[in-house]
Amino acid sequence: MTDPSDRNDAADTRHWRRSRRLAAGLGLVWLVLSFGPLLFARELSFEVAGAPLVIWICSLGAPVGFVLLVWRYERVMDRLDRERGAGRTGP
Repeated sequence: MTDPSDRNDAADTRHWRRSRRLAAGLGLVWLVLSFGPLLFARELSFEVAGAPLVIWICSLGAPVGFVLLVWRYERVMDRLDRERGAGRTGP
């Protein structure tokens, strides 16, 4: 028969593995949002309303992307925490 603490340990391990995978994936998206426009600045050399397109992307698009990243992280982590906490009575 399996010990309940073994099941909790396995669930904890699964929870942290999924949490790290989420953080790594969103960190990669953050990296692309931060440096992607800068890497392709020469290819994005046309102007929009008198300013280069890369300025518009960096000043308006990146902050919106960062807010969406935080929102996504919060939603997924809340779901993971609720799944892990379901049926749990102790600390």
